Amino acid sequence: APLAAWPVSEMADLLARTADGKRAGRARLIVSGPPGSGRRTFAACVSAELELPLLVIDADRIDEGDWPRLFVRAQRQAYLNRCALAWCGESVPARVWPQVAPCFPVQFVTCEPGQQIPPTPGSVDYRIDIPLPTVDERRELWRRYIPATATWPVSAFETLVTQHRVTVGEIAAAARMDITSPNQAAAVVRQAHHHRLGKLAQPLECPFDWDDLVINDDLRQALEDLEYEARERVAFWERPEARRLFPQGRGLLGLFSGPPGTGKSMAAQVIAASLGLDLFRIDLATVVSKYVGETSQNLERILSRAERMDVVLLFDEADALFGKRTEIRDAHDRFANTDTGYLLQAIESYDGVAILATNKRGNIDPAFIRRIRYVLEFPKPDATLRLRIWRRLIGELAGPERLETLDANLALLAGELEVTGAQIKFAILAALFAARRDGEPLAMRHLLRGLGRELMKEGRALSDREWERLAGHGR
Repeated sequence: APLAAWPVSEMADLLARTADGKRAGRARLIVSGPPGSGRRTFAACVSAELELPLLVIDADRIDEGDWPRLFVRAQRQAYLNRCALAWCGESVPARVWPQVAPCFPVQFVTCEPGQQIPPTPGSVDYRIDIPLPTVDERRELWRRYIPATATWPVSAFETLVTQHRVTVGEIAAAARMDITSPNQAAAVVRQAHHHRLGKLAQPLECPFDWDDLVINDDLRQALEDLEYEARERVAFWERPEARRLFPQGRGLLGLFSGPPGTGKSMAAQVIAASLGLDLFRIDLATVVSKYVGETSQNLERILSRAERMDVVLLFDEADALFGKRTEIRDAHDRFANTDTGYLLQAIESYDGVAILATNKRGNIDPAFIRRIRYVLEFPKPDATLRLRIWRRLIGELAGPERLETLDANLALLAGELEVTGAQIKFAILAALFAARRDGEPLAMRHLLRGLGRELMKEGRALSDREWERLAGHGR
């Protein structure tokens, strides 16, 4: 049965008027939507409304050399048997559509959003974009396909319904896998999306929770606000009044800026994990191009695919993409500025959740910053936060007994040395291996060795006096 939002009767009347009018012509309906959205089912519903059987042909299974001959053969069969034709497959937009007589007057073509279908001589083309199911429709579809959802916890089921903008085909596919819980359903849906971005982005594991993120209270409050809006935004933007007042800018963008190692990427991982969504980091090596225009095309390809997925996008080193426009000195500067302007427009029109991280906020175009909902600064941790990081990591990695033994040393380290959370983390990692090599419990000298290695990365070092004082305090 068609979904309530599908304009089946309207499309059937339109095709019938075109095919049966005074100048009886051929009508072709281009049905656009992501895979699993019900494009072929929609064509079948319209055909049934016209009281016509439907012959569906997968163009991907036809070799390029056989295409003209089999195309003519399919048209003749449809004409003789009085059945509508539906052409589907990823190769459809690239096919050549020859003029054929006789030809049955009602045909369908399926494609993905944004794809263009070459015109056919003598045919009138109409286009319909299959909408994704609303929250209410998704709730009903899950219940229809998996009756056991009636016994699932209400809160977990509602999270599944609201957070995952799945198609009817994805729900049907999940139902065939004998799913018994909302967590299993969410995992199946998320896994089905992983291949869509291909090599343009890499999925990141999100093992962290809010307790792992050691930051100041104001920054935590802002991040929690962002997470709450990301959780509630799907239902909010389905309200007609909200869509009318905000025709653009419905996406949720956040800019995380600050020195390296202050928790920007970790915060993105925590938010994605809290939402139950996958986090994909955009690979700038595959996006940024030295050729004018190619960068914007690559970004458009990423955003158009990600918009149909339930993911959080992370643009690391965002200043490489959204840098300031330069003074125009030649034609290349003019085209480069046009490229930057297009990037700003594309990311603003993105309808999903995206987080941009940068160590150089000053290099971001100011016009872009004005379009971002959350602009958050990640400062280096103060002595109190550094001590919390030292204690949390050592307590978990070395055990509570070693934490108790080293606690006085940790307070001194946190107060004396200004380092980031990432430097503390990797200093402890180096110290743990040093202690294992020595065959001893983790001690102050091991922590100093690891910390010295981290400081050397940025051209700093512990002086002999600092080393003696800190090591002597440990003794």
